[in-house]
Amino acid sequence: MSFDEYAKTWDTDKRINRAEIIADKINKSIPIDKNCSAMEFGCGTGLVSFNLYDRFKRITLVDSSKGMIDILNFKINKYRVNNMVTKHLDILADKDDLDTKFDVIYNSMVLHHINNTSLIIGEFYELLNNDGYLCIVDLDEDDGRFHKEYQDFHGHNGFNQEKLKGILISAGFSDIESNTFYYDKKVIDAETVNYSLFLMKARKSTNH
Repeated sequence: MSFDEYAKTWDTDKRINRAEIIADKINKSIPIDKNCSAMEFGCGTGLVSFNLYDRFKRITLVDSSKGMIDILNFKINKYRVNNMVTKHLDILADKDDLDTKFDVIYNSMVLHHINNTSLIIGEFYELLNNDGYLCIVDLDEDDGRFHKEYQDFHGHNGFNQEKLKGILISAGFSDIESNTFYYDKKVIDAETVNYSLFLMKARKSTNH
């Protein structure tokens, strides 16, 4: 999927409303104070982070799509937000470009686009400060219908939460909790497709 092509029409009312619910869920799931630094991985146009930026000292927003980052930079300048910093990079290829660690890393509807789940989870672990939190919001496992209108989609058809927990444990995370919190539907080719989202949180424990 070429997200550069979708960037200019990405901010639909539906996505804006969903992002607000997701941000609220992240906010209520982990302890955050004003001294915390955060990274949003696969930030897109920043819909989730625009609901969270006043909770953090600084948010670094990372995306591999230049089109998405361009739209995001325009919005940051328009709304004069001074604690959001953008990075156009692919973490797996350019991780050395991130020269800092974070107290919180979160991502929303992104992980299912990454083929090597274990590899990216390992990168998140390395990028977190000790006792830092990872929050993953993503699709519950489905039969592939959610992405069926995208012929070029080659990711995961959502996740089995227990299997994903296993990957986080293998990476060193602890205190892992998850629950499904969002239910919705979308119409594709006149067919109504139901889907749900879960939030999985985990901590990088100093005991590891």
